[in-house]
Amino acid sequence: MVQLYNFIASWQLFPEKGTYEYGERPKSGIYKIETTSNKKEFSISINWVTLENNAFNSSYKLLSDGAPVPFEDKTIAEEVKAIFIDALNFEIHFLKNGESILIVVNELLPNGYLKVIQKGNRLDGTAYSNTEIYHKQLSVMPYSTSVSGAVIKATEEGVIRHKALTAMEEQTNMQLDQIRKQIELLAIQAQEIQMRKELSMIIYGAKLSFVPVIGHTYFLYEKADASHVLSLISSKEYGGGAGPYKKFVAPVKLLADHTWIEV
Repeated sequence: MVQLYNFIASWQLFPEKGTYEYGERPKSGIYKIETTSNKKEFSISINWVTLENNAFNSSYKLLSDGAPVPFEDKTIAEEVKAIFIDALNFEIHFLKNGESILIVVNELLPNGYLKVIQKGNRLDGTAYSNTEIYHKQLSVMPYSTSVSGAVIKATEEGVIRHKALTAMEEQTNMQLDQIRKQIELLAIQAQEIQMRKELSMIIYGAKLSFVPVIGHTYFLYEKADASHVLSLISSKEYGGGAGPYKKFVAPVKLLADHTWIEV
């Protein structure tokens, strides 16, 4: 039962984080894992509401030693059993004729969330996988839910691993976020340089009747033949138009690296 410790709680569904290949998508849900008065037994109850406001619930008991237990609704399964992988993972197998027809994988994530994956087959025999993410309701404590219930103690290895995984995820997420921001900044800078290069190519291909001075602003126009000309006269001096040219392109400034930037 010690491996069950981290799972004992009432878990609330994150509807927006789930992926559903089969069945109705829920808009809310509670997934509760509790101990019972039997030291080898625990129970699971599920309550959820669909997007169409249809309410459903299900509950059943399991044995922590992995022995199969008769399932009440025989139309779904004949037996059900739990298989504990470690302190962070366990599976629930629904059995018919001794074979698993539905597997529910329960995994504790480094951020403390619970991921539940349902793996089964549709009526036509094709496989499906539904994934749900839950967060722990803080009002529910991770100990036996009845006075006569078994005392549950966390394994030292499980606690250490969970804390280490949580710290690792926080640190790596922070580092990745910093790198992501640096990449975004470099992408913006690269785009700005590319725009300056393209503008500079146009200006250096334009007609110049004077020597441009670094830091001064000039005015770029397009002529009727699609060529360009750099002028000292602004569009305002042409009454807001392009004067003798086809159109006014932009005010531009010469930078110290001899590239041009639109002002």
